[in-house]
Amino acid sequence: MLNVKNHSRDSARMTYVYPVVSRRAEGVSIGINLNINNACNWACVYCQVPDLKRGGPPPVDLRLLEHEFREFLHDAIEGDFMTQQVPPEARRLVDVAFSGNGEPTSATEFAEAVIVVENVLRDLALRSSLKLRLITNGSLLHRKAVQEGIARIGALNGEVWFKVDRVSERGMAAINGVSLRPDKVRASLLKCMELAPTWLQTCYFIVDGKPPEDEEKTAYLEFVGSVRGNIQGVHLYGLARPSLQPGAERLSGAPEAAFLDFARQISALGVEVVANP
Repeated sequence: MLNVKNHSRDSARMTYVYPVVSRRAEGVSIGINLNINNACNWACVYCQVPDLKRGGPPPVDLRLLEHEFREFLHDAIEGDFMTQQVPPEARRLVDVAFSGNGEPTSATEFAEAVIVVENVLRDLALRSSLKLRLITNGSLLHRKAVQEGIARIGALNGEVWFKVDRVSERGMAAINGVSLRPDKVRASLLKCMELAPTWLQTCYFIVDGKPPEDEEKTAYLEFVGSVRGNIQGVHLYGLARPSLQPGAERLSGAPEAAFLDFARQISALGVEVVANP
């Protein structure tokens, strides 16, 4: 049975569609995994994807994606999927999330995949009841097709969860495995917020027994403060499942008191915080 610690992409035995019990969305989230080869342009130290590699996904079979999405919705709504696979307290569909085993916007067909999902939700009269979400590292916002896909999500009253774990160059290199300038991250975030309602999503955890340095936390809080009038809020979350990346043994969950204290510091900026230690 699915639970918050089991986000297997194979539970529905499909190529692109997978259900998870999401503690942040508080119900069953229907995942759309466009990165079926476990390739991503980032390499976050806490990533739970097995055999993660650098790169992008193979071409997306949009017809298969549509077939699987329709089939899963039918089984979830009219079949026995919920009673057989989902604990009673989570037996409700809450969203459709472009997420999965890599950066979803790296798929050439990302914008077309959004249209496929939109059309199925419209055909089944689910557009108003299932929120459409994109979970992204925001690194490809400069691409026109990515902007078009996000704008379509925004037009459907959907939203984006934009990953910001650290904001210093050193912090992003250590945690996300990328070389980025903070001003570039901010520019991508601002563009995203123009296209769709956007939340920051931040993973807070311990490395080698130590929390993030005060300097790193101060830089993060200053960053959030600089965009607080535009973002919907911050999803602050901890390590629910073990990392499958090299060096995973160095990571651990933050003590709840420290986690909630950081959440309060973010909230003190006048920003809504959804905290999941």
